[in-house]
Amino acid sequence: FELGKPTTLGAASGAIAGLATITPAAGFVGPHSAIIIGLIAGVVCFFAVSMKSKLGYDDSLDVVGIHGVGGLIGSLLLGVFASKAVNPGGADGLLTGNTAQLVSQVMGVVVVGVYAFVVSWILIKVLHTTMGMRLTEENEVQGMDYSEHSETAYN
Repeated sequence: FELGKPTTLGAASGAIAGLATITPAAGFVGPHSAIIIGLIAGVVCFFAVSMKSKLGYDDSLDVVGIHGVGGLIGSLLLGVFASKAVNPGGADGLLTGNTAQLVSQVMGVVVVGVYAFVVSWILIKVLHTTMGMRLTEENEVQGMDYSEHSETAYN
């Protein structure tokens, strides 16, 4: 609704955000919890994508706002909505009195986030040192699709 009307891109992005968000919790939450998680995903991911221009990062496919934020929210909400009634091999979440599961999910998100940051930073430094991380100004104006493949995909 950013332009005052629904769009197919918005609908597809919302569907993908819902799928990315429910993935960590799939098999551990019931249908009612899944619907609540999906509704939360739609709102949070929409605002995450809208922050892209304010924060000034380049994400042409909204991967950070949809997949990254969606996965993060889904991982955390698993600690809230998990139910042994759905999966006896799992654990209950915060709503059924198990604070430890939410703490475990938060710790997992922090550890994975730090690991991903450190490994990505190392890879970026290696790439920057060996082959560079910037395009020439001409290639940047043309776009990578055209400069590398002599065709454009989305422009």
